[in-house]
Amino acid sequence: MRSSGILMHITSLPGPYGVGTMGRQAFEFVDFLKDAGQRLWQILPLSPTGYGDSPYQSCSAFAGNHYLIDLDALVEEGLLKKEELTAIRWYRKEEKADFGLLYNSRLKVLRLAYSRFSGSSAFDAFCGENAAWLPDFALFMALKERCNGKPWYDWDADLKHREPEAMETARQDLAEEIRFYSYVQYLFFQQWNRLHAYANENGIQIIGDVPIYVPLDSVEVWSSPELFQLDENLNPVAVAGCPPDGFTEDGQLWGNPLYRWDLHEAQGYSWWLNRLRCAGTMYDVIRLDHFRGFEAYWSVPYGDTTARNGKWVKGPAMSFVRALKEELAELPLIAEDLGFLTQDVLDLRDAGGWPGMKVLQFAFDPKEPSNYLPHTYIQNTVCYTGTHDNMTMRQWFETASREEVDFAAAYMHLSKKEGYVWGAIRTAMASVSDVCIIQMQDYLNLGGKARMNFPGTLSDCNWTWRVKDGIITKELAEKIRELTSLYARI
Repeated sequence: MRSSGILMHITSLPGPYGVGTMGRQAFEFVDFLKDAGQRLWQILPLSPTGYGDSPYQSCSAFAGNHYLIDLDALVEEGLLKKEELTAIRWYRKEEKADFGLLYNSRLKVLRLAYSRFSGSSAFDAFCGENAAWLPDFALFMALKERCNGKPWYDWDADLKHREPEAMETARQDLAEEIRFYSYVQYLFFQQWNRLHAYANENGIQIIGDVPIYVPLDSVEVWSSPELFQLDENLNPVAVAGCPPDGFTEDGQLWGNPLYRWDLHEAQGYSWWLNRLRCAGTMYDVIRLDHFRGFEAYWSVPYGDTTARNGKWVKGPAMSFVRALKEELAELPLIAEDLGFLTQDVLDLRDAGGWPGMKVLQFAFDPKEPSNYLPHTYIQNTVCYTGTHDNMTMRQWFETASREEVDFAAAYMHLSKKEGYVWGAIRTAMASVSDVCIIQMQDYLNLGGKARMNFPGTLSDCNWTWRVKDGIITKELAEKIRELTSLYARI
């Protein structure tokens, strides 16, 4: 069935507290999607943001980001007072998430709410239902706070190596802090489940995102170091990245520890299956990030400052796909099959039966043929104008070469009257792809300042874009609905 949706992370929603949350504006965005005839809302990972404020570098593969908790809901529940919130400076610019201010203020406010929480059977049930990951996560966060934010590999040796006696002492000494961090997760999932249910009730499915890697300073690596390529001192042997290409001459050095796929396979991929099973309860569809890394991954020697000296190493490939198909056959997946692709990667994707991704911005190099041109698509694909790692469509038209823009204009029959960006959206909508996803920035015809991420860089331009209140309108919903209906995606 043909369908379409909008890509916009929750942090990009408007609101008074420095970042988009799961509050009123999120429910209103669901209403907007429904009015616009959309059936999908694609978001980025909901896990806590980490290095560089990236949701792809999180300290936990299972926890939720406490920045997304709606504070007004806590006011309504009597856990916070409105004047306590208005006394805090939440942002410097309304259109940018200020993660520095959030880091300094958000947990303080949630501690205040916790001080007024007397406990409940629902909280106790939540802790019991999430016992597979929550105790380790809460302890990790409590220890991190006690150690002034140091990464776990710089903690005292007995805690770094999880010596049983040291762990038990820490659990006793930090019992109240552990309970606080468990409570924060309770609030997050309570609110997320409400928002997710509201979306489903209104015919909207959520596409969530599961990063392939976790960072070194994460509870997963600390609690299960044997699953990663570490030496006897728990330092990485090699780290993740991607090779040099036309966009980055040094490649991208991500720095994440690599998996010991041999051990994962010996354990029946239980760690990955648990991770995806949990994601399947949170989302309706899962975008599996960096899918080509399951066929072969770029391994960079630990300590290198660029990804140039990396090499391709075979991943779990069909063994992993078979495990997914056997254990999670009904889990809807999208394979993020971008980057350096080989026939082996494509065969692996097709063996799973999962749709791959087609990005319109990659299509218009007049010097060589491209399988991103819509006439080459098959139905089992997801078409994007661009993803969170791309330019906005307007920025692409403003910065691409004259030859590329002329090719795009001829191919897509673009005109100034329609607008080049809307012409690109029309082309994506008209494609044979079963699913079409458009960035909210493209529907708003925004330029480079609205770009979500510049891969391989660190700056306050990454992950910070927010939409201003009042510019997502009913008129825009009607225009999107007309286009959606025209191409039978309503």
